[in-house]
Amino acid sequence: MDNIQAIAEGDGRQRILAAAEKLFSDKAFDAVSMSAIACEAGISKANIYHYFPNKDTLYLAVLRMASHNLRAVLNESVSAHGSVRDVLRHFAHNHLQALLKRPELVRLVWREILEKGAPRAQEFAEQGFADMFSALVDVLKLGQTRGEFRPDFDPALVATLLLGANVFFFQSRDILRHYPPITFADDPAGYDAGIVEILLRGLAPATA
Repeated sequence: MDNIQAIAEGDGRQRILAAAEKLFSDKAFDAVSMSAIACEAGISKANIYHYFPNKDTLYLAVLRMASHNLRAVLNESVSAHGSVRDVLRHFAHNHLQALLKRPELVRLVWREILEKGAPRAQEFAEQGFADMFSALVDVLKLGQTRGEFRPDFDPALVATLLLGANVFFFQSRDILRHYPPITFADDPAGYDAGIVEILLRGLAPATA
């Protein structure tokens, strides 16, 4: 009975998080009520308060879930490959796929940053996004330590370029389709492969 109850508890919490993610991304934080989230999740409003005492707590839980998902993408890449170069290839591909598969979540993040500015951006960082970024920087530092990469670049700058390239593709692909020279708007895998190879060539140690 305890196991069944635990499964039900987990399912209820996930339904609430999924509903909140959808509504927050569609309408932004201030326009979403707990009643609307309950209706979307198909549960009572009282049940939401059983898991989350207020809307802010629920919102931060959605952010933590998003950051944990992205950190899992990086962890999977590290576990699957020995060389840091291959880790970056794997991570870049899967990170972009994660953005494209959950556009509501990406819209939620960027809408809140644009509308709320620095205070909201700090909340995002504190909910795990900064930790994920730091973990990616550590991977790049490992590449420097092993001699796979040059020692004279800023790994935080490279991490910013890599993540920024994926976010740009996500945000701009609809207009990129109408730029005649561009052939990769509908080929995210090819786009990522090209971006990573350009970065890796710049990071490669100098040869004698």
